[in-house]
Amino acid sequence: MPPLAETGRRIVARIIDWLIIAVPLAIIGIPFDIYTRATDGDNDFGDTINSYNGGSQLVFQLITIVAYLAYDTVMTAKNGQTLGKKWMKLRVAMLNDGSTPPMNASLIRAVVLWLPALICCACLWPLLILILIIIDKPYKQGLHDKAAKTVVVSVAR
Repeated sequence: MPPLAETGRRIVARIIDWLIIAVPLAIIGIPFDIYTRATDGDNDFGDTINSYNGGSQLVFQLITIVAYLAYDTVMTAKNGQTLGKKWMKLRVAMLNDGSTPPMNASLIRAVVLWLPALICCACLWPLLILILIIIDKPYKQGLHDKAAKTVVVSVAR
């Protein structure tokens, strides 16, 4: 198995992947009127509920979840690399044999990585995963890696 990935390179790869999805979603969000609630000066709970514009923000939230999960799952199952990992010379490998994760392991990994962050814990979940990657011995696995039985490794430059 290749050497485990450096934590700093993993962080940069994840930021790249996040931007690859977030920027187009920010543009797509305009017709869904997702910025209305953020720019409303009134913080009344009743008004917030009414500002969901007939469910368009809920639909956009579902699109966001599907986009992140699909991107990470498909790219990881294809060759073990998202674009961020490819640019940072990293790949995801199965812990037992170093092979590219199959679709089911890639989906489990993506769900554990993205779903909590997208639904409720946008700040705390990534921080928890980072802390676990830093302190985990010997494989530097986050919860998403443990759930899918994967590791992130460096590839030849």
